[in-house]
Amino acid sequence: MKQEMLRFTDVKLTYHTVHGETTAAEGLSFSVGEGEFVAVIGPSGCGKTTLLSLAAGLLKPSEGKVERHGSCGYMLQKDELFPWRTIEKNLFLPLEIKRQNTKENRERARELAVKYGLGEFLQSYPAQLSGGMRQRAALIRTLATDPDLLLLDEPFSALDYQTRLNVTEDVSHIIRSEGKTALLITHDISEALSLADRVLVLTKRPARVAHTHELDFGGKEPLKRREAADFSGWFELLWKELNA
Repeated sequence: MKQEMLRFTDVKLTYHTVHGETTAAEGLSFSVGEGEFVAVIGPSGCGKTTLLSLAAGLLKPSEGKVERHGSCGYMLQKDELFPWRTIEKNLFLPLEIKRQNTKENRERARELAVKYGLGEFLQSYPAQLSGGMRQRAALIRTLATDPDLLLLDEPFSALDYQTRLNVTEDVSHIIRSEGKTALLITHDISEALSLADRVLVLTKRPARVAHTHELDFGGKEPLKRREAADFSGWFELLWKELNA
């Protein structure tokens, strides 16, 4: 049995404002195993990003428990690369923030860049790269501190459709090649199906897990999954569950 990297147990989160209380999640329970890629989908406004904030420890649950084993890296919707820093210096940023800016760690970040096709762009600036390459750089930056768990907050939503398909392929390859555990938040059913080992479907707010689906596309890469005979059947099922 795989070690659990993340577990939510009966989590409730209530926001308190001057206008009253809003319960974002209630009875939210699930786990993510080591090396697993889990995607979370749900209706708009159901609290998907809140779930990541809880997973990262940025928010504390009002009730219940969130347990995380190991360190985590957070990848945002936009690449958020600093335009005045070279790609290399952007990759080093989390090392500087976490006081891990050693020669060994810098060399590891460079090696990741070379391994995944950014070696010749290390001295370039973000504006000189395509959107897809910048997002690849953002993922390598997230990997620079060697996190155990990757939290992905709709990391492809700012890209055009064609670029999104290519970057999805890149990101899947990098995450699986590095043996990382990943939790992806997305509003895109096709994206969830093409990337994940397992898909969680959330209810409307307050969010809880309504359905869990194990996927088996025979180890196919994201684009090949979209061509699989059962892909459309999975899409229809998830669509119905989201709109139930």
